[in-house]
This record gives sequence, C-alpha cells and structure tokens, in this order.
Amino acid sequence: MNGGITKKNRGSVIVNVSMNVFEYFKEITTFVFDVDGVLTDGRVLLLENGLQARQMHVKDGLALQMALQNGYNVVIISGGYSEPLLNRMHYLDISEVYLATKDKKEFLEKYLGEKGLNWNEVLFMGDDLPDLDVLQSAGLPCCPADAINEVKKACKYISAINGGYGCVRDVIEKVLKLNDHWNFTTQITSR
Repeated sequence: MNGGITKKNRGSVIVNVSMNVFEYFKEITTFVFDVDGVLTDGRVLLLENGLQARQMHVKDGLALQMALQNGYNVVIISGGYSEPLLNRMHYLDISEVYLATKDKKEFLEKYLGEKGLNWNEVLFMGDDLPDLDVLQSAGLPCCPADAINEVKKACKYISAINGGYGCVRDVIEKVLKLNDHWNFTTQITSR
C-alpha cells in the first residue's frame, strides 16, 4: 500500500485503485480530454496528399454527447491542430475545442476562472508528458491503460482501456452513473 493506493495487476495492465476513487468521480462537473493517445490511439496515418488521419471510437462520441446532454462541461484540448478533428467535435456538438494549445495548465487555469470552476470539479484524461502539469492539478487525473509510466503515477484512475478504444467512455460512464445521469435518449442522433 502506497499513500492509500493499491496497485493491482490485471494481466499486463497495472491499475491504481483507491478505496475511495469513486468519491472523486461523483464530484465531477467538467470533463477535459487530450486528443492524441486519449480520443485517438495515438497513431497518425500519413496520406499521400499530405493529410494526417486519426481514428476515434464511436462509443467515446456517444458518451461525450450524453455528458453534454446532462449539463456537464466538455472540453477538448490539444497541442496539435487538425481540421478533421474540429469537424468531428462540432459534429458531436462539442463547442469547447481548443487546439494548438502550448501550455494546457495555464489555459485551463484561465478557463476555470472564467467559468467559476475549481480544479476539484475537473476530470482530466491525458497520456503523455505534455499532460503532467494538468494531471497534477486536476481533481480527478485519469489516463488510458497505455499511457506512459510517468502519467500513470500521477493518476488517481487508470482506465483498463487503451486510448482511442473507449477510455473516454469509461470515465464519462462512471461519472454519469454515479450521479444518476446515465440516461440515453433518442435526442442523441449522431456518434
């Protein structure tokens, strides 16, 4: 036992489990997600025309829409820039998409101040070194199963699911279910 956190081995995935981790999920009002390695699997397909293609999971898309429908803030933040990503997020009705953001923590501190939110309300999911500053501030720092070790050490919750394969759905579903907001309606038409 290390600081109230037990490490359990699930096959090749080490998961940090806290006795009270679900208490953190219940307090969340704001979801913030990195893109590459979280909403995508981190791979980039280089096309002959110079475009770079990424792949996203429809289960993540549905969960993002359910979070919005239930009044949660959903923020997408990335150091990179991609028009197709913007199109996908707008298709899902996510308006708070911030790309080419070099200092994510500084940006989010300003965002939270403008919205009157506190860090303890924020679930942030990241997977690599540029995400560490935000993970160390967020009330509920999370990562996919295939995040780098430094990120895993900074997280209160490590999804058993890899980036791009439904890890976003995993954390959103937990928050919504704990708050009795897991209620699909036919108003959600696109994924």
